[in-house]
Amino acid sequence: MTENQNLLAEQRRALILDEVRRRGGVRVNELTRKLNVSDMTVRRDLDALARQGVVEKVHGGAVPVVEASTHEPGFEAKSNLELSAKEDIARAAAAMAVPGSAIALSGGTTTYALAQHLLEVPDLTVVTNSVRVADVFHTAQRAGGGNGQRPGTATVVLTGGVRTPSDSLVGPVADRAIRSLHFDVLFLGVHGISVEAGLSTPNLAEAETNRRLVHAARRVVVVADHTKWGTVGLSSFAALDEVDTLVTDGGMPAHDRAEIDELLPGLVVAGESRISRNDDESRESHNDQNPEDI
Repeated sequence: MTENQNLLAEQRRALILDEVRRRGGVRVNELTRKLNVSDMTVRRDLDALARQGVVEKVHGGAVPVVEASTHEPGFEAKSNLELSAKEDIARAAAAMAVPGSAIALSGGTTTYALAQHLLEVPDLTVVTNSVRVADVFHTAQRAGGGNGQRPGTATVVLTGGVRTPSDSLVGPVADRAIRSLHFDVLFLGVHGISVEAGLSTPNLAEAETNRRLVHAARRVVVVADHTKWGTVGLSSFAALDEVDTLVTDGGMPAHDRAEIDELLPGLVVAGESRISRNDDESRESHNDQNPEDI
C-alpha cells in the first residue's frame, strides 16, 4: 500500500512539474481540479518539488526555476528568429509613434524592424544606442537624394559607447549621453521578461544603459515576441511596474495574456484588436501639447 501511494505521489508530481514547465506556472486551485486531489495534497507536492529545486513556490501556485542566461547571441543570429512575429509587432508599435514626438529605440532585432516602419512617421526625433537602428534612418535619408534632409525626415541622435554583440552601444559614454535627455516614448527590446526578474539581459553593461533609457522616458513600450516571456537574463534592469505597454504577437498563450493583463497597464497583441488604454490616452494628450525637447 505504501509503495503504491509513493508511486502515485511521484506520478502526480511528475504531472505537476510537466504542467508548470509547459505553461510557465500554475495555480494551486487549477491543480486540485485537474488532479482531483485536495488543496493540501497539491501544496505538499509543490513543497516536495521546491525542495528538489525544480519549481519555485509563489503566492497561490508555482513557477519553474529558470537558470539565468549569460549567453548573448549576435545580431545576425537573432535576426532570423520569429521573423513574422517581429514584423507584426513592429507594425503595431509604429502606430503608437506620434508625429513630431521625441522617441528612443533600444538595440535589438525587433526595434530594428520597428525602425523601418517608423520611416513613415514624420518629424520624429529618434534617440538610439543601436548602430543598426541608426543606419535604417541614415540609409533612408541618403536614398532620398539631395544634400539636405527632406521635410519630415527624422532627426537621429546616436549615443556613443562600446559595441556589443547585438550591435548596441553601451557603457559610461552611452550612459552619460542618455542621462541628460528626455523623450516621450521608449520602444524597448528585451532579452527576457518575467514576473520575478522583470526585464533582463545577459550583458551587464547593456543592463545599465537600458536602465538609463527607462528612467529618461515618459512612457515605456516593450516590444517582445512571445518567446521572451518567462526568459531570464543575467542582469535585471527594470521591474514590470516600470512598463506601460507590452506589444507582443499572437503566439502568446491565453493564460500568459491573462497574467500580463493583471500586471501591466497596457497589452497589445499584434494582429488582434486589442488596444492599450495607455495608447489612447497618449494620443489624446499629444493633440494638446508639444513633444518635449531633448
